[in-house]
Amino acid sequence: MSSKKLSTVTCHVINAYGNTASNVIHAYRAGGERVVDMLDARWNSALKQSRSKLATGVANNANAVQQVLQKYTLQGLTMTSGGAQGVVNQVVKLADAGVMTLTANVDRFEDKTGMSVLSTVAQAALPSAVALSALANQIEQKSADLASKIAGKKPTAKRVRSTVARKARPVAKAVVKSVKKMPAKVVKAVDAVAA
Repeated sequence: MSSKKLSTVTCHVINAYGNTASNVIHAYRAGGERVVDMLDARWNSALKQSRSKLATGVANNANAVQQVLQKYTLQGLTMTSGGAQGVVNQVVKLADAGVMTLTANVDRFEDKTGMSVLSTVAQAALPSAVALSALANQIEQKSADLASKIAGKKPTAKRVRSTVARKARPVAKAVVKSVKKMPAKVVKAVDAVAA
């Protein structure tokens, strides 16, 4: 059934957008860390220039306050980027599971009714989904390159993304486990998608 092919392309698009979001989060964190480092260097330079005019206690207090602010800023960057990454991972996982479940339900519906209307709709939507998948790949690549530039590293062959198979298979296997109580035809269809 062509909805399986459509579901594969759909899962790929979901993962590509998830990877793009991860790249943006990586860029946010790396950019924030670079800004903090730049501000730290400027602060130290300014403090060094004016140290002779300041009392020892004032200079030490100014240095201590700056170090505390730097520490909290870096912790804030770590917490917010980690939280955002967790949300993105969960959304991708749930979206993949939803697509796999929908595919299994479409198979089940068509087997029970003998109608193939949804397969026809899936075939009609497949060319658009493939085009969207290609666009999602380009966006993902550009975001990975941008994240690498912001982090101050040369772009490498290994991108910040992970492959679709690595993410989609565990989700599909979890769906297979959850549908073991369904009729054998549905379980077989879900296993075919997961393979």
